[in-house]
Amino acid sequence: MGRSIMKRLFDIVCASTLIVLSLPIMLLAAILIVIEDGMPILYRQERVGLNGRLFNVIKFRSMRRDAEKDGKPIWAKAQDNRTTRVGQVIRKLRIDELPQLFSVLKGDMSLVGPRPERPFFVDQLTKEIPFYAVRHSVKPGVTGWAQVRYHYGATVEDSAEKLQYDLYYVKNHTLLLDLVVLFETVGVVLTGKGAH
Repeated sequence: MGRSIMKRLFDIVCASTLIVLSLPIMLLAAILIVIEDGMPILYRQERVGLNGRLFNVIKFRSMRRDAEKDGKPIWAKAQDNRTTRVGQVIRKLRIDELPQLFSVLKGDMSLVGPRPERPFFVDQLTKEIPFYAVRHSVKPGVTGWAQVRYHYGATVEDSAEKLQYDLYYVKNHTLLLDLVVLFETVGVVLTGKGAH
């Protein structure tokens, strides 16, 4: 069986299991978001996926509704004052990322892969960092090798550093490496390391 078929089966089984296990947490997050800051509960944003194809990433909304009111994309920062109180907690515990499990089932994403970036930043980073576009040769992931190996970054320099991990993953990804990344992601979530 080919590597891509194995990875797809692995994604479907794991994402389905994680959705069932995390449903109570997702329900609680949705209720708390509405209580603190009203609707909408979810936040959709265009990202660049496999082979440069655009898709919508879905997260629980962790920022105020006017976070980018002037329409200009802004890097999310470690201590971002646009984040709601509930948003700070769900980001720290990575609960805001859980709706992306449905994107994995749909096939837009994989459980493990380079994190998908916004077209605005992809254009900028592709011009400034050699080989940046290579990361789009695999499906983007809910978590990734760069996420468990490198702190949260919000600059071009950070993106260049993280790219080294993404390129390593693109070249060497196996089910074993995916399991290592998922295992380490649990560690990152439990310790709150690298949260933003």
